Parts: sequence; structure tokens; C-alpha cells
Amino acid sequence: MSGSPDPAATATRPGGEEPSPAPTDRPKPRRLGARELLETVLDAGTWSSWDAPPDQPAEPGSTYAAELAAATERSGCDEAIITGEGRLRGRRVAVIAGEFSFLAGSIGAVAAERIVLAFERARREELPVFAAPSSGGTRMQEGTPAFVGMVKISAACAQLKAAGLPYIVYLRHPTTGGVFASWGSLGQVTVAEPGATIGFLGARVYEALYGRAFPDGVQTAENLFEHGLIDAVLPVEALAETADRALNVLMAPREDLPDVPELLKEPLADLPAWDSIGRSRREDRPGVRALLRLGATDVLPLHGTGQGEYDPGLLMALARFGGAPCVVLGQDRRGQTLDAPLSPKGLRVARRGMALARELGLPLVSIVDTAGAALSQEAEEGGLAGEIARCLAELVTLEAPTLCVLLGQGTGGGALAVMPADRVICAQHSWLSPLPPEGASAILHRDTDHAPELATAQRVRSLDLLADGIVDRIVAEHPDAADEPEDFCRRMSQTIQHELAVLAREQPEERLAARLDRYRRLGRR
Repeated sequence: MSGSPDPAATATRPGGEEPSPAPTDRPKPRRLGARELLETVLDAGTWSSWDAPPDQPAEPGSTYAAELAAATERSGCDEAIITGEGRLRGRRVAVIAGEFSFLAGSIGAVAAERIVLAFERARREELPVFAAPSSGGTRMQEGTPAFVGMVKISAACAQLKAAGLPYIVYLRHPTTGGVFASWGSLGQVTVAEPGATIGFLGARVYEALYGRAFPDGVQTAENLFEHGLIDAVLPVEALAETADRALNVLMAPREDLPDVPELLKEPLADLPAWDSIGRSRREDRPGVRALLRLGATDVLPLHGTGQGEYDPGLLMALARFGGAPCVVLGQDRRGQTLDAPLSPKGLRVARRGMALARELGLPLVSIVDTAGAALSQEAEEGGLAGEIARCLAELVTLEAPTLCVLLGQGTGGGALAVMPADRVICAQHSWLSPLPPEGASAILHRDTDHAPELATAQRVRSLDLLADGIVDRIVAEHPDAADEPEDFCRRMSQTIQHELAVLAREQPEERLAARLDRYRRLGRR
């Protein structure tokens, strides 16, 4: 979803830090002001302002008062922030947008108050918020009183999210300083403008403090995406469609979901565990991407931990299965290799998904399909064991409904980390084991020759998992998911829809108590 680098330069303006200059050999893209952006994103003729005329703190006749007057004339706005509401693909949304041409989009007392009032009104009226900051940060003319305004802005944003309301952020060129360090970094879904300068420390400040230029290419939207700090880099033309997809999931009903017929249980062949293990390892077996493509709608991939990490082996997305919205955490067989298996970073991505499900009250659907987490110095030093432990503790106690799908290989702690759930579905040839059978054979026999018999003895296959109460349902393969990917994914999708509808009718306290009791009883005779 990322775009190609598209650097730009903006003239220095009073009151904020200018972005790093662009290379002179590339054309400068056209950057939209706040009102132009809203005209592009919102449905035509639906914008309505919430702003009252500002009462500025500048002393009459002061230099600052003159700067404010000049900024108003130049920008056509009475402040660096405009707020209001409009329709986005027919849905009512609250909007907070920055205007960089007004004193570099800097945030003083009036702008901060507008942002807070918009969050508070959106919370009262139960509206999602779409924010589009563009700012050099705190307004230097107002100093520390303006600086601490970051606190009340962050508090108002947190209260909106605590109410279960969506907050979507589009970071525009440039977004720096206190804006990026408060409401610019708190979105549940965060995307950025191609080539935008985004960062905390202004380049000019860095050079003045350290006597050297800030490294090129660091504070760019594309670099932030590569480091898992934002979910996508998107041109403004794609923004309405992306926001609409996100809100289709985030604003969808969680309760009173339509009943989905339960699949008829089919007789399953009593195949050896080693046969299923071989089938699960087929390169053409459908994974989480195929399941989302063939069985879900309104799929919006999210990217990384939001804290500087991502792992291609763990896919996170918002999606709907039938009418049921959910957060999806999927171990992606395409993103895991012998050289780059599932890492601690992937489990930290999973924990971001758990937090998002908790925050929004969305069901969490986890997909297990891994040959095992990384066994390496980097994994040990990256805290793999601790991440497995934290995933287990957070997932088994998560307030939101949880559903796990064992889709393919289920090896070791990396698989178990995203398995505990209210309900667990298992593909016929999926399996779950503390180690790959070859590894268990190496421990017990100092060879890999005994892997087939150990797979049987360790009860790793779907029929054994069902008999032992580890899984609740098996979805048949005819005879192998790789031979019928579309039909298999549709059967699995129908099963997911059925289970989510059942979970939606359960009382949260009773559902969580039943989950804890389920795992308390496992292994007891």
C-alpha cells in the first residue's frame, strides 16, 4: 500500500519548523490545504464547520498580533486548525484538519482548544473522527503554555477511543514536533501522504544543536512505513475509499449478527498424523491471504507495531466475515522463510492487534500457520520467550470475543501464542505441536527418523485435538485444501461467520469466564 518517495519542500513560515528541503532534481508535488483536502475526501456539499471566531491571546499591536493577521489573510483561515463534520461515502464523520499556511500549522491555545472541543463533541454525538494534521509543532510565540496543550489534546483523544469510537489519521506534509507526538500518533489506523516529511525533531533545530545536518530519508512517510510506524502511504485520491473500508469494519454492529448456518459435520478419514503434516507443508496450500481474499470483505491491512517494528510473517488487518467485523491476526506462510521465520517483532504486532480489539470491542480472529518461531541469537535478545508469554496472558484474558483458526502448520510457542480463544476451529490437515516432529525426534532419539511415529504419539493431528478438547470444530478438506482452495476458504469463512455470530450473543463476563475455565480444565483427567 506504500507509494514511491515524493519529496517536497515548503517555505519557512513563522511559528514552526520547516521541513527538510527536497532534492532539486524532482518536481514538487501539489500539496492540498485543509479545505481542498476536505473537498477531495468528503461528499460534495456536506461540510459544516464547528468553529467559533477565535479570541487570540496576542496583545493588540504586538508583533504576534501582526503575524496572526498576516496569516489569516494569506491562508484564508482564522487559525491553523479547522474542525467540523461532513459525510464520507454517506457516513457522518467529525473532522480535524491542519492548515500549514497559517503560521506553519503551529498549535497555540486557540488551535488546541478547537481540537479538544472537536474530540469532545464527536464523543458526545458518537461520531468517528478523521484527522489530517499538517504542522510544524507547538507555536513558539506562545511558548510553554502552548506546549503543555499536548496533554489535554492527548487526553481528549484517549477519551474518544475509550468510548469505542474510531480515530483515523492522515499524516500530511509536514507533520512534526508536538503534533506528531500527540494526536498525530494516536490513530487506530494511520496512513500518510506520499513523500511527506514526518518526524519529531525539526531538521533546523537538530543542525543548530549538533552542528550537522539531520540524515536524509529518515523523516519520510515511506521510511516510517518501512519501520512499521504507520499502516500505509496513500495519495489523497485513495483516502476516501480507504477510510470507508476502515469505518465499514470499525462502525459495524457487534451484536445481533445474522445467523449463519452451521456446516454439516462430515465424516473424516482416519489418516496418520504424518500424512496431515505433509499436506500442511505444501507450498500451494491456501494461507491467511487466500482466506481473506476469498472469504472476507472490507479487508484493510494494518502494518507493524506502531513502535518501529514489523514482521512479514504476521499479517494484521481489519475485515468482515459476512456481517461480522473483526481484527485479524494471521501468521502468513508467504512471509516466513527458513532465513526469516516468525520473530519476536511479529508477536509484538500481534499484541497491537489484541490492544486494538480491546479498545474497539471488536472480535479477534487469529490464524495459526507457522513452521515455528525464530531460533536465533536475535530472537533470544529480542525477547521471544517474553513475547510468547505476554501474548498468552493477554489473549486468554482479552475482554473481546476471540476465535482461533488452525489453518496449517502449528509449531511451537509461536503457534501457541495466538491460539487461546473462546472457540478454536481446525482445518482437517492442520496440527499443533510443541516442536516440529523432526525436532522431537532429535531430542528423544538423536535423529529425525522417528518423526512420523512421534507425530502420532504426541496427538498433534486435528482428530486428536478435537478428542482432547483443544479444538471445537474441524473443517473438512476434499481431500486437501491445496486442491480446492476456493471451496475450502468459503467453507472456512462460513464456519468463522457462524462462530462469530454465536459469540456475539454471549454475555461478555460469562464468555470470559468460560474461556478461562476451558483452559483451566485442559490436561486434567
